[in-house]
Amino acid sequence: MIELIVVIVILGILAATALPKFIDLRSDALNSSANGMAGSLTSAMSVNYGGCSATAHSTAGGNADKCRQVSNCTDGAALLQGVTANPFTQAGTTFTITAAALGANGSTASCELTLTRSGSSAVVAHFTGISAGN
Repeated sequence: MIELIVVIVILGILAATALPKFIDLRSDALNSSANGMAGSLTSAMSVNYGGCSATAHSTAGGNADKCRQVSNCTDGAALLQGVTANPFTQAGTTFTITAAALGANGSTASCELTLTRSGSSAVVAHFTGISAGN
């Protein structure tokens, strides 16, 4: 009987030390969400640059679907499906892209994405923006 009580006490101590790690998954989830969105922005800008390269960076006429003008980090938001403006909100989370000029076609710059959600501190992620369609 004493051995059983000792085992239960040890399991209780282990549970008490492991529990805070499992409870604080919110910050990990927010970091992952910010990094995922930053990756999506990098990918969208790269694909857009590829389309623009194929059309000699023309955004007019039939090329409008293949190449969109991106001269600032904030222009990347319009490349994402369902996003029309910066900042944009998805599932109660607000994403804000900090404005930074990208320069001539093919120029890259480090862009900043800030994730805010009520009840949590802001999370910042960085992504690479690439200029196209100018």
